[in-house]
Amino acid sequence: MADNQAEAEPVRFGQRLAGSQAFSGLFREGMALVEETAAYLDGPGRNESKLLERGGALAYATESMWLTTRLMQLASWLLLHRAVNEGEMSLAQASREKAKVKLAAGDPRDEATLALLPRTLRELIARSMRLQDRVRRLDATIHSLDDDKPAANPIEHQLGLLKAAFERGRG
Repeated sequence: MADNQAEAEPVRFGQRLAGSQAFSGLFREGMALVEETAAYLDGPGRNESKLLERGGALAYATESMWLTTRLMQLASWLLLHRAVNEGEMSLAQASREKAKVKLAAGDPRDEATLALLPRTLRELIARSMRLQDRVRRLDATIHSLDDDKPAANPIEHQLGLLKAAFERGRG
């Protein structure tokens, strides 16, 4: 009888997608890019930045900050969904937590500014933007397929925000 119940349950495509080979490859690629970027910025990138003119140095500081921020947001998303894959949290829990992660499409970078940067930094920026696009598409697919919960009440969401604001104020 338990087998019949298991067959009757709907397939959770979002959760399956988070555990797919596509996700596993994306996870490995994303975490490797985080490590590669950190090694570059702490080593060769630091040396290259010292050789730049003032405008290039400012562009380097700005773009490396945006790059680091983007990669940390992507790593957060990847780690959340790995936790789903490993059964450490449900997709619904990950959906709530991912609200803290900013996956907004990055503004198109100014080509003149990018031209001031070392080639390696430009390549890391381009790779991070492509990774962000892929994660955003996968995120939309995973979470749009997670339809086993009723539509959220917008008032409930606002009440939750107010409650969180008051709790922070008391702390």
